[in-house]
Amino acid sequence: MDCRVCVATGDLWMRMAGRGGGVVGDIGGGFSHESEHDLAVMVSDFLENGSGGAESRCSSDSDSGFCDLPHLADKILYHKLSVDQYESNLMAVVNSLMLSIKGINLHPVKSGPCNASCIRFSLVKLLRLSGFDAAVCASKWQGSGKVPGGDHEYIDVLSCNDTGRSERLIIDIDFRSHFEIARAVDTYDRMLNSLPVVYVGSLTKLNQLLQVMVEAARSSLKQNSMPLPPWRSLAYLQAKWQSPYLRKFNPDEQEVNSTSPEHKQCSGHLKRLQSLLQSEIEAERTLKVMNYDKNRRRTVELQRHSLFRTL
Repeated sequence: MDCRVCVATGDLWMRMAGRGGGVVGDIGGGFSHESEHDLAVMVSDFLENGSGGAESRCSSDSDSGFCDLPHLADKILYHKLSVDQYESNLMAVVNSLMLSIKGINLHPVKSGPCNASCIRFSLVKLLRLSGFDAAVCASKWQGSGKVPGGDHEYIDVLSCNDTGRSERLIIDIDFRSHFEIARAVDTYDRMLNSLPVVYVGSLTKLNQLLQVMVEAARSSLKQNSMPLPPWRSLAYLQAKWQSPYLRKFNPDEQEVNSTSPEHKQCSGHLKRLQSLLQSEIEAERTLKVMNYDKNRRRTVELQRHSLFRTL
């Protein structure tokens, strides 16, 4: 057995254990909640068969055999900026509502591990009060081939476009966590931090971001002689948002213990997300001011140049 695979998988096991176990889809720190059994099968297969996937499509992109990570980073920036007015407005509303949620107002919605469901239902409640057709979506899929089974929770918002057709936008409150990997190279870390803290957008754009991040993750891992684990494969990531799902407006009615440690950790998770989101908003605001000043100076210089030419 390749010892490098053992080290990588061992790191992931330790990181998962440090977050309470049972966190499969987002071993790097997210709150997806697939079963521990699926994780055991997944890791066992990974140890026995290595990456279990096809070779990277980027293997011939350069002399070093690695993807051009800066080029992939440019793709992320392009996809982030490619938003229509409705998406932009919804994103602003979601970010504002996320920052308004108080940890003290989070109520447990499950008898077992909460996995941030309380945050999602709180956000959905606020969105619906703001006039949006929002719901918590619980997806689930069976294992197939190299793709282990699992389940995931996210939010969607339904709206009608100008042609009267229904559109569905996806909201994932901890988007970056789906792409965290062991021993990431610096360029990959920068790409990861350039992703939105809270994803708001179409399934089409989501799929484009998934493809870019999987290529980048494979390249980063390859530089450390590590294979891409199945829980970071494109098919597994796509299954989270593209599998059959059930829309819920309110949590299931059941007796839950509000003092359970599984729920208490959600307040800390909310604070972490809000801190990251606030930093992201401030950074974007600063960038806009800098770009505005740059464009203003450029306009002044062009006016001066034009004036001199006419004299």
